[in-house]
Amino acid sequence: MFLTEELLKEIHERAAEYDRLNQFPVEDYAALKEFGYYKAFVPKEYGGFGLSLKEIAHEQTRLAMAAPATALGINMHQIIVGMATHMVKNGNLKGEQILRDAANGELLAFGISEPANDRVLFGSICEARPDAQGGYHFYGAKVFLSMIKACTRLVTYAMDTTSDAPQSVFAYLHNNADTILVKEDWDTLGMRATQSNSVTLQGAHAEEGQILAKVAPGPSFDPVVFGIFAYFEILLAATYHGIGKRALEIGIDTVKTRHSAVNNTTYSNDKNIRWRIAEAALALDGIQLQIDALSDDVESNADHGIFWMPRLSAIKNRAVESSKRAVEEIVRASGGHSYYNDSELSRLLRDVYAGLFQPSDQESLHDAWANILLGAIEA
Repeated sequence: MFLTEELLKEIHERAAEYDRLNQFPVEDYAALKEFGYYKAFVPKEYGGFGLSLKEIAHEQTRLAMAAPATALGINMHQIIVGMATHMVKNGNLKGEQILRDAANGELLAFGISEPANDRVLFGSICEARPDAQGGYHFYGAKVFLSMIKACTRLVTYAMDTTSDAPQSVFAYLHNNADTILVKEDWDTLGMRATQSNSVTLQGAHAEEGQILAKVAPGPSFDPVVFGIFAYFEILLAATYHGIGKRALEIGIDTVKTRHSAVNNTTYSNDKNIRWRIAEAALALDGIQLQIDALSDDVESNADHGIFWMPRLSAIKNRAVESSKRAVEEIVRASGGHSYYNDSELSRLLRDVYAGLFQPSDQESLHDAWANILLGAIEA
């Protein structure tokens, strides 16, 4: 284990207040940085602690059990570190600067999602305008940028349409408040402490050395595209799995002390409540094993062929849906107080619903699998 139980306890004790105030968890990030978590996933040769993908996924699960929104935010940093490691392993040495920055304490984020763009990573509606020196200026709207006011670096992308073959241009930007304009619009049901505000890219500039990749839009095994996709799906799965595991902990403790007037005993002796606790555990069972297996496969460059991206999407969806099911079962088993805002279960229920909106969603997941199994829809 990398994060200590003492640190996680401190972070857990602050989670409810940050949620209530709809504020960024400044103290959490300061503590995580001091503890070395910004560089935990950075390979040792670049100044980090060299945790594997499987190991950082376990840490993200533990952190999510303490404070889901803090975990989901820092998750974006770890995804970019993972992407950069994957780039270097596959010959794109522009990832080295990202790894050195993370080791030196820079907080990394990324801006991929765009309003009303269900292509997400596979085709931007923002504009990348080339300059005369090989760099680009970026224009357009991005949404759900976790930690945007706190991060110092971010990865984004947009479309270069200046040639006959449009290209997705991925860049590593400095967070410049003059050209990356933050809209204070994060007032959401859950995951409030991520502070995932929308931004407008207003000429944000990347020099040629900051351009990570230029690829044709669409699914790709380019190290940047596949790196973002793979580490995003696995680490999201790990984070949401933590929400379900924490709910199960709460449920077990609750039913052991909650008293039934009808049966004159605790609810842990009620067969219907016991069924709900077991159902929550069954929903979560096996998720960790799948996360571990896919983590090992990503780092070993295993060959899943055309099933690679659909399988990565599937583990994210399973983790979210299983945790959602688990939280709902525990809420039912725990009684009416879980409906109050001061209940941790209430917050977990709100937080887990955020996973429904993060890619890949169920529609795109099922579409991808159907196209592989059945072929494209006939005209």
